[in-house]
Amino acid sequence: MTAFAKHLATRSASRFHYAWIVVALIFLVLLTAAGIRATPAVLIVPLEQEFGWSRSTISFAISVNIALYGLIGPFSAAAMQRFGIRPVVMGGLLLLSAGTALSTLMQQPWQLVATWGMVVGCGSGVAATTLAATVVGRWFETRRGLAMGLLTASSATGQMVFLPLMASMTAHQGWRSVAWMVAAIAALAIPVVALLLPETPQALGLCSYGATGPAPQAEESNGKQNLFMVAIYALTRAMAKRDFWLLFASFFVCGMSTNGYIGTQFIAMCGDYGLSAVSGAGILAAMGMLDLLGTTMSGWLTDRYDSRILLFWYYGLRGLALLFLPQAFGLGYFGLPVFALFYGLDWIATVPPTVRLANDVFGRMAAPVVFGWIAAGHQLGAAFANFLSGTLRASLGTYTASSMLMGGVCVACAVLVLQINRGGKLEAAH
Repeated sequence: MTAFAKHLATRSASRFHYAWIVVALIFLVLLTAAGIRATPAVLIVPLEQEFGWSRSTISFAISVNIALYGLIGPFSAAAMQRFGIRPVVMGGLLLLSAGTALSTLMQQPWQLVATWGMVVGCGSGVAATTLAATVVGRWFETRRGLAMGLLTASSATGQMVFLPLMASMTAHQGWRSVAWMVAAIAALAIPVVALLLPETPQALGLCSYGATGPAPQAEESNGKQNLFMVAIYALTRAMAKRDFWLLFASFFVCGMSTNGYIGTQFIAMCGDYGLSAVSGAGILAAMGMLDLLGTTMSGWLTDRYDSRILLFWYYGLRGLALLFLPQAFGLGYFGLPVFALFYGLDWIATVPPTVRLANDVFGRMAAPVVFGWIAAGHQLGAAFANFLSGTLRASLGTYTASSMLMGGVCVACAVLVLQINRGGKLEAAH
């Protein structure tokens, strides 16, 4: 714990809780990681043109990235329990910076898989929703839904901030300029985390936000166990519950319909209809801005209403938006803005109620690691959808079949989520 953070906490104590500074800091970390994860969306066409690699080859490397982003999550959560949040986050940022910088030297497809796929994928797995869930669990007793909504929204905000700039840089200065830019941003975030991020409120002599007494502590044995075994033990216990599989399946669909499809293929899809990469990035950025509002509002709603009902509406409306997408390109000026409005507000609004349900089912102490496995389902779904949609585009010459598939699965998922925690008592909203 740095002396500077203690001084800042003392100065701010009379005005606001230091937990909100932590939220702002983690928001910036997640925003940076989201911008790096979004980068491949603007690299697909330039890599095709420079190296002659097929879209399915590039999509495979992106799928490796997405899959590792999810699979690293539960082990990252276990590492945070043992070593602390700050060193694990700094290590993740280092991997992000190194992987993107090394990608500027690649000449073969396997090097794309190694840098953007494996190194960046592992770094992204640290700066993921499991980090947000861990921080919220440690620092908040009340307003957990709102805090989780704000942190989740950072993912879409990362696209809002970075994508138009990255698309413009790629068009005018080449894709390597983008890789160097995001590498530098990740590197600059490391000393900020080292300076400002405490491990717990107790390190500052505080209670968690809204608490009237000491926060519950994780089991001491977790700090002495092998990280692999901590994560696997949490998985084996969770797998015995039907609700785990329902949450895992719903998040698999969430990943398919967001990061795996729209998040990685939308700019290339726009190119099929004669729109430039900058235009496609601008539409994604608009959706990111809308999601900042939608996901923050979702967190507020999660503190007040049944998470299952919220998820029913989120998945159902997202499915209808995706079914509409192929028609949106043919409706002139109004088609894509209508899609962007409805899809953008819904982009990742599913995360706060899903985290809430995980807490209700598994308890606050176990939930971060278990949610890491649920989030792994999200990224496995994203990896599957990215590879499938890239392959279908290569064989059919269009993304229409992929849009219909993703939309239909979301509508089915809207019914599935109503079965989660049936008969269980929800934790009182704050």
